[in-house]
Amino acid sequence: MLNIKASSCSRTSALTSSAPSERARGRRNRARDACAYCARPQNLRRTVKIAFVVGVVLTVINQGGVIAAGQATTLTWVRCGLNFVVPFLVSNAGLLSGRR
Repeated sequence: MLNIKASSCSRTSALTSSAPSERARGRRNRARDACAYCARPQNLRRTVKIAFVVGVVLTVINQGGVIAAGQATTLTWVRCGLNFVVPFLVSNAGLLSGRR
């Protein structure tokens, strides 16, 4: 009986020592699958359109006055770029959540 417990403990420790690398591999595979799904042409067309429309609206609302006055700095243009990146990421997150 003591021998059985010892062998099951060694098997358990062997499984737990490799489990983190297997979990990391699983996360990488899920991330790779998610990126591949978002990069499909039909999905990319949709998310880029959404990001473009929302980005233009946000830029006009948030930075339009500064740009129209000719006072745009590098930081203003970075903010304008983020106005397009954030909706793109959010629309991809919505795409992935709808896939489940």
